[in-house]
Amino acid sequence: MHILVLNGPNLNLLESREASHYGGQSLAEIEEHLKHRFPDHTFEWLQSNHEGALIDAIQSAEAQHIDAIVANFGGYTHSSVAIHDALELVRIPKIEVHLSNLAKREEMRHVSVVGAAMEGSIAGFGALSYVLGVEAAVALALERGLSGFSGA
Repeated sequence: MHILVLNGPNLNLLESREASHYGGQSLAEIEEHLKHRFPDHTFEWLQSNHEGALIDAIQSAEAQHIDAIVANFGGYTHSSVAIHDALELVRIPKIEVHLSNLAKREEMRHVSVVGAAMEGSIAGFGALSYVLGVEAAVALALERGLSGFSGA
C-alpha cells in the first residue's frame, strides 16, 4: 500500500518543541519507526511550512497512485479552509493525526477545520498516533478495495 504522510508547519522542529505536548521524537524518527513497523507499505513523506505545498500534494495524491493519506496539519488544522477543500476532492481514505490531545490544549485548538474532510482523527498518543493513523488508513483502503495490497 502506498501512503502519503503529510506534516504541516513547525513539525520540522518537533524534537525541540514542548516535550509535554509532542514527545521527544523528531519527525525523521517517527518516519523511520513507520517504515520499520510497516515494511510492506511504501510511504511518501512531506513536511511543509507552506499551505500551498500541502495542497499540491493532496491534489496530486490520486494521480500518483496514493492509496491513503495520514496527515498532521499542525496549526493549519484549526484554520485552513483551503486544505479542507482540497481534502474534500480526494476520494482515498484520509486520517487526521495529532501527537497531543487537542481537547486538553488551548481553546483555539479544540476545533479542527480540516477534520470535517477526513474519515477520522487520532490524537493524544504521541508518535503512536501516526501508527494508529496508518492502521486506520490501511483498513479503510482495504475495506473500500482501493488497493491491490494483499499483505497483513
